[in-house]
Amino acid sequence: MDPHGVKARESRDSAAHPNSLGIVFALDVTGSMGKIPDLLARERLPSFMKTLLGCGIADPSVLFLAVGDAVSDRAPLQVGQFEASEREIDQWLTWTFLEGAGGTFGKESYELAMYFAARHTDMDNFRKRGKRGYYFMTGDEEAYPLVSRRQAQQLLGDDVAADVPIAQVVDELQRTFEPFFLIPDLARRKHCEAFWRKLLGDRVICMEDPTDSVDVAAGLVALCEGALPDLDALARKLTDGGTPRPRVGAVVRALTPFAATLQRDGTPAPRLVDAPIPPAHSTGR
Repeated sequence: MDPHGVKARESRDSAAHPNSLGIVFALDVTGSMGKIPDLLARERLPSFMKTLLGCGIADPSVLFLAVGDAVSDRAPLQVGQFEASEREIDQWLTWTFLEGAGGTFGKESYELAMYFAARHTDMDNFRKRGKRGYYFMTGDEEAYPLVSRRQAQQLLGDDVAADVPIAQVVDELQRTFEPFFLIPDLARRKHCEAFWRKLLGDRVICMEDPTDSVDVAAGLVALCEGALPDLDALARKLTDGGTPRPRVGAVVRALTPFAATLQRDGTPAPRLVDAPIPPAHSTGR
C-alpha cells in the first residue's frame, strides 16, 4: 500500500461490470480518531460493497486510502486498489496499518490523500463517459494548507515545481470526483466543520455516530446517481437490509441538509397553480 512511484490506481470496466463507478473512501487512522479506525476498517467498511449494491449501484469499484500525518507518521498515506468484490476489498482493509499516531497541530495530511486521488487515479467512468466518481473522507481535524513539494517527492515520487495549495488540490479533485467530508460524530464538529465547509460547502456531512459511515456514503452515491429517488426510499432500503431503526433515523438526519439541495429529502415540491390571483376583499364598513 506504499504509494511511492504509483502512476495511477485504475478503475476499469469489465464484462462483469460494464459500467464501473470509481469510489474512494479515505479513512483517518490517527490517534485523535480513537477506536473509530478499527471499528470502520475491521467491522463496517467490509460491508460497503454490499450496501452500495443494495442501494442500487450496479457496478461500484471501491478503493480504500488510509491517512495519517506526513510530518510525523511512518505511513502517512496508504493506498489500496480499486476492487469490485467484497473479498478483495476486505483484503486491502486487512493490510491497512492503523498507526494511531498523527500530528500535534490539530491537522492531518488529508490534502495529501486528495492530491493522490486527483492526480493518481484513472477511472473509466470519467475517461469513457465523462462521469465523475465519488470521494469520501472521514476525519476530525483540519488539513494542512498545502501539499509540500518535498512531501510529493518523498512520499509519492512526484516531481512538482512548487508547493500545491489545498484550494488547488480540491479544484483538481472535483474535476473527476464528487468529494464529501464525513465528520464521524457531533462532538468532533467543533474541531473541523468550519474549515471543511469553506472548502466543500454543503458536502460536509455531520454524522451522529461513526457506525453510520457506510450507510451515509452509500446513501450519498445512491441519491446523487438517482438510484434512489429520495431519503424515504433510502430509509426503506436500509431497513429492509437489516439496519436497526435508530441508525436509519440517524442516517436520514445526517443526509437531510445535502439531500435538500438535490430536492431528494422527501419534502414535496410546492405546487404551481396556473390560475389568476383573486382580488383582495374589502374590509371597509
